[in-house]
Amino acid sequence: MSTQTLFNVAVVGATGAVGEQILRLLAERSFPIKSMKLLSSARSAGTKISFQGRELTVEEATPESFRDVDIALFSAGTDVSKALIPHAVQHGAVCIDNTNAYRMDPETPLVVPEVNIDQISGHKGIIANPNCSTIQMVAALKPLYDRYGISRIIVSTYQAVSGAGAKAINELTRQSREILDGNDAKPDILPVSSLPVKHQMAFNVIPQIDKFQDNGFTLEEMKMIRETKKIMGDDTLEITATCVRVPVVYSHSESVYVELKQDFDIGEIKSLLADAPGIVLVDDPDNQRYPLATDAAGQNEVFVGRIRRDLSNSRALNLWIVSDNLLKGAAWNAVQIAEYIAIPQA
Repeated sequence: MSTQTLFNVAVVGATGAVGEQILRLLAERSFPIKSMKLLSSARSAGTKISFQGRELTVEEATPESFRDVDIALFSAGTDVSKALIPHAVQHGAVCIDNTNAYRMDPETPLVVPEVNIDQISGHKGIIANPNCSTIQMVAALKPLYDRYGISRIIVSTYQAVSGAGAKAINELTRQSREILDGNDAKPDILPVSSLPVKHQMAFNVIPQIDKFQDNGFTLEEMKMIRETKKIMGDDTLEITATCVRVPVVYSHSESVYVELKQDFDIGEIKSLLADAPGIVLVDDPDNQRYPLATDAAGQNEVFVGRIRRDLSNSRALNLWIVSDNLLKGAAWNAVQIAEYIAIPQA
């Protein structure tokens, strides 16, 4: 009987929201761990975290932190990834990066396991996790792309404040109380950008996520466009995106219009999605059943519903796609990749 290989694992950003979910998933799924190293900024170093019945101390992440590390999962921001991943790779670690640092690097696979797991084999020490809003969309569209081909995608997102971090969640909670108490809401956090202008989030929607680019789109929107083409391996795809922050804590929702290259049957579309890995079909309008952010929160899957043929284009579909942005949109996707690396595939 062969002995299972155990791995020295590091989680960078262990005290953050995504880092916490990564640790929970690794423990729940009995990931083959020999040793676990928790890393963070100097500010969070010294924090105690319980993992698999042991109390671990968070250490400050430095270039030397990755000696003897086999797999490093990064979720501490783009600047941290750019600064430390080259050192981790030099020490021999395979890095799974949840930031924008390497996503569009031609030599770095950008992976959603349900879509393009085959790309992992070409990694050179770094595998990138896509943007949260991109992950759930491509996971839902992949079965349709394979069966019919896709020519055009128009997506509008309704993104939870947890995508902007714990401070944004706290701001939404505080502002909601202030307004319900009859007071003015003081905005400090959103939208996250270099400009000092901030907007009320509670009882509001903000049509900006990340900084505006010279073409009038935000960086978040351009991420979705560029990443979708790279993941699908198709630069001919016509894609446009509008990304909006809404007063929801967990789970991003998306309204997606997609033009297919072939005629289709709605029943077959639903069957394809129902049978697709990682997808849950929730499409029963007669009983008002469709994906909801509150139902998707805490779940690893991508939920799809409101599937209907477009009224102006017989080869076009409209879909509603919802997923927990901290799980499938970040931590779960990263852990799936780690499992693929660590556990021999049948």
